[in-house]
Amino acid sequence: MSAHDLHAGHGDHHDHDDLHVTMGDYVKGFILAVILTVIPFYLVMSGAIEDRATGLVVLGAFAIVQVVVHMVYFLHMNGKIQGGWTMLSTVFTAVFLAIAVAGTLWVMYQMNAHMMPTHESAPAVSQPAAADTAAPAVQAPAASEAAAPAPAEQSAHGAHGSN
Repeated sequence: MSAHDLHAGHGDHHDHDDLHVTMGDYVKGFILAVILTVIPFYLVMSGAIEDRATGLVVLGAFAIVQVVVHMVYFLHMNGKIQGGWTMLSTVFTAVFLAIAVAGTLWVMYQMNAHMMPTHESAPAVSQPAAADTAAPAVQAPAASEAAAPAPAEQSAHGAHGSN
């Protein structure tokens, strides 16, 4: 038996894997990608969404839809290519990433909650009263004291004057 005989029927089951992509599909994908980028940009820059949690949900939804658009129009992923293995590997990757991100956020939250002191539970630091710690106030010399030389200056003048 020759190699040609062994692979004679091999190409028969790959007929459904033919990828027929037109320029129109790329244009549709590009237009959708631009729209899905401009709308969230406008929402953020205009301040249309006041609540932070709502903004995160809305922007997250736009991001997920944009990822799907890129996968369908530019990566040509669907359930028919390669007998569905491409889609299955994509679903596995998405599940794996979701578990990794959720686990990371959970661990970081737990570490923050249990290792970092909070303002309410931290013991109050006792500080001495403000009057006790304040340095003695420096008073400006009175007019009569300002005219008299300082004691160090008197001793210096006195030493010269006595000679």
